[in-house]
Amino acid sequence: MEGLVVKSTGSWYEIMSDSGNRIQARLKGKFRIKGLKSTNPVSVGDRVAFEMEGDEGVIFKIAERKNYIIRKSINLSKQVQIIAANVDQLFLMITLKNPKTFMGFVDRFLVGAEAYRIPVVLLYNKMDLLKSEVEKEEVENWKLTYDLAGYHQIELSVKDGRGIEKVRELMKNKVSIFSGHSGVGKSSLINALDPKLDLRVNQISASHQSGKHTTTFAELFELDFGAKIIDTPGIKGYGNVELEKAHLAHYFPEMRLRMNDCKFADCAHINEPKCAIKEAMVEGEIAESRYFNYLSMYEQDENETYRPKGY
Repeated sequence: MEGLVVKSTGSWYEIMSDSGNRIQARLKGKFRIKGLKSTNPVSVGDRVAFEMEGDEGVIFKIAERKNYIIRKSINLSKQVQIIAANVDQLFLMITLKNPKTFMGFVDRFLVGAEAYRIPVVLLYNKMDLLKSEVEKEEVENWKLTYDLAGYHQIELSVKDGRGIEKVRELMKNKVSIFSGHSGVGKSSLINALDPKLDLRVNQISASHQSGKHTTTFAELFELDFGAKIIDTPGIKGYGNVELEKAHLAHYFPEMRLRMNDCKFADCAHINEPKCAIKEAMVEGEIAESRYFNYLSMYEQDENETYRPKGY
């Protein structure tokens, strides 16, 4: 039998079988994907083959993936965690207040998505909280940065409904993943898109201005307007894996467009003369923050990312 993994708790999985039944399942033995040391070899969004043993399913095969989002495991540095598989687009939620999102996190996430050719839409949530001119200017600076990189961006407020319909239109007939830090409003947005889901929402921690984890495992939902979403636990940090230094600039769209104009074919865009990417940054065609975050990733310094003043 075959089906789609719609929920993962780490050790148990829920499968929607092709016959329409929901089945609780586990992995057969020490299930591993060749060449990938993952803490969760099967993830939400995977197509799997399984057999029944009593009332439970046993997964013995996973179909080839078209893509997946992956990050370093928090507790096991030599292993990775697959966030979701076989997605059509990713909505990365950003809040500039309660809690604060930083560009270093966003750029690492975007690189991971670009590496597996997953289109990303940036959602600036909680826009209703930004009242001062300084806060509004910060939003415009963010939007300019990612306009230069070619990303689709939407201002959003679950509270007043701003941008909800735009997101709904982009989601129709697609499998989407929502991700971002804890507390950015993923569950609230999903509830606004389809109120019948009634996902649990927690308040922001007043002492730390960060979100409490509401979603504790990944789960796929079918919405009533012809869309599927994968909701994931909030992420504190994002470490890229499986990326070679020599290919890193390819995952910055604004750099990819210009890299053939560099004098040297193997230009790393750091110290080389006549580098088209450095020249574009000086001319304001590539955001300074993006370039310095590229340098941080190139040097594999995951503790320090460039944060220009005000970010």
